Amino acid sequence: MFADRAKILIRSGNGGDGHVSFRRELYVPAGGPDGGNGGRGGDIIFEIDDGLNTLTDFRYHRKFVARNGEPGSKRRCSGKNGEDLVIKVPEGTVVKDFESGKVITDMSGENRCEVVLKGGRGGLGNMNYATATMQAPQYAQPGQPGQELWVQLELKVIADVGLVGFPNVGKSTLISRVSNARPKIANYHFTTLDPHLGVVDLGEGAGFVMADIPGLIEGASEGVGLGHDFLQHIERTKVLVHVVDAASTEGRDPVEDVRVINAELEKYNPGLLKRPQIIAANKTDAMYGTLDAQGNDTDPLGRLRAAFEPEGISVYPISAATGAGVRDLLYAVYQLLQTVEQTPTVFAKEFDVNALRAGSNLPYTIERDEEGAYVVEGPRIEKMLGYTNLESEKGFLFFQNFLKDTGILEDLERAGIQDGDTVRMYGFAFDYYK
Repeated sequence: MFADRAKILIRSGNGGDGHVSFRRELYVPAGGPDGGNGGRGGDIIFEIDDGLNTLTDFRYHRKFVARNGEPGSKRRCSGKNGEDLVIKVPEGTVVKDFESGKVITDMSGENRCEVVLKGGRGGLGNMNYATATMQAPQYAQPGQPGQELWVQLELKVIADVGLVGFPNVGKSTLISRVSNARPKIANYHFTTLDPHLGVVDLGEGAGFVMADIPGLIEGASEGVGLGHDFLQHIERTKVLVHVVDAASTEGRDPVEDVRVINAELEKYNPGLLKRPQIIAANKTDAMYGTLDAQGNDTDPLGRLRAAFEPEGISVYPISAATGAGVRDLLYAVYQLLQTVEQTPTVFAKEFDVNALRAGSNLPYTIERDEEGAYVVEGPRIEKMLGYTNLESEKGFLFFQNFLKDTGILEDLERAGIQDGDTVRMYGFAFDYYK
């Protein structure tokens, strides 16, 4: 069974604790502190493996934990860093925060390898705390804890062209004729439950990748049947090819089929209807003319062209079974591909894993000191400041987003803060301006 969705737990390694020790040697009565630093915890890294094309492995292995850093030791020896954990995924895998559904990273295009969770920093040993007034510090810094997150992996196939249509209209037959894909084909509904990719070679370097998207049904955008599982694979395609049964061998109206499929695409993602479309009127070898309710002969190709060519959607009669008209269709698709943006669709990041490091569930307090400044303190603030470099532009931007996303700015406004008032956080001070 093709697996295109999985829920897994990922956890980076804890940093090792700093060590407290003092140099003790003969004839060295006061050797001073020599406690070493703890090692860094291992990172969680996602990496594309071109040999994978499903998420099947994640159905049986759901917990991925990187190694912890080792604690420091005496004689200024630092602990060993924890080993990173590399998680191999197929290209096209989107990693989302399971709780919010927001995109953490999209493993597509040039994004071949990405650190998703950073390991905890190792704690400083007591050798780092010696000063002129404190020559024998009895304390060391504990290691920074790792990060833990439940994530949803979603595989969205990467193809130039997506074949869409109701079950049993001939999509599998078409892709098997024009490419190296070999899907299971039979005359019953939902033979195809897995998306299939095929490379279409038109010669002289011309060609494209085509995906056979499993048969859609009305209500797919609401999750009816396997709707969401199927629709997600259309999101990366550049051109959509509607395959319809022009002969109405099962009594379906090809014009209505296109309308219904487009309605489902619009409900799922309105941007999909902006993609160029072509209609492949299949099964023309079985088309002998049909009669309406009044017994009048109808022309399904004429009806398709009248309905959709004014909208800029061309209709190509084909027979996937005999090959008639297929080459004209493929060249038309190729020409249409040359008119669209060639940059692959990559989903933008929506979830900042650094928010985990900030300890968003920890408490904080807001009080005014004798000088009228607003003092914000608590584990949430202390943790955030400990892992954020406010001197860098990126770090300060994260700091601003942290104040907004965690509701601290709203709480300051409720406390009566005005433009120009000072805010203090553990030695860091800034003036507030809305």
